[in-house]
Amino acid sequence: MSRLICIGASTGGTGAIEQILTSLPQNMPPILIALHMPPMYTRLFAKKLNGLCAMPVVEGCDGMAVEPGKAIVAPGKFNMSVEGNVVRCVSMDCPHLAIPSVDALFFSAAALKDQAIGVILTGMGSDGTEGLLAMSRAGAVTLGQDEESCVVYGMPKSAYLAGAVSRQVSLDGMAEAILESI
Repeated sequence: MSRLICIGASTGGTGAIEQILTSLPQNMPPILIALHMPPMYTRLFAKKLNGLCAMPVVEGCDGMAVEPGKAIVAPGKFNMSVEGNVVRCVSMDCPHLAIPSVDALFFSAAALKDQAIGVILTGMGSDGTEGLLAMSRAGAVTLGQDEESCVVYGMPKSAYLAGAVSRQVSLDGMAEAILESI
């Protein structure tokens, strides 16, 4: 697999992800998305994006192939990770944890070292901070949404303060920053 793009978000993330993905061409590296969303909504979100984006967008399932030109949204109540060229989805039912977990996705992508790009977007809390830090330490490009363009500057702020973000970018510039990084 060439590069892999991993995106994590929570509050305000649906609009942010839509804006980014609709600005990207079809010939992209694989894109994996962890968004704090309940079951059924992740499927509907993937279906909506599939109708708007140049690339196909699907809800992930265990064992699904990770392929260039395709975006995969983690299913609600599942933590999604990447293992080789497939996604792994593990069912989780922990009411006190944010699921799908951004950290789970980012930690798995850290194994790809400089072949991965991590993007942390708007959201409350700190999910994604430790995983993005692991990606950064492994040599991945790490991008964080800037405060001015966030609905909630929680997750990107936490990652930035931890030293996990190599570059802060406005939402309007995120698609271009991703393209520059590949």
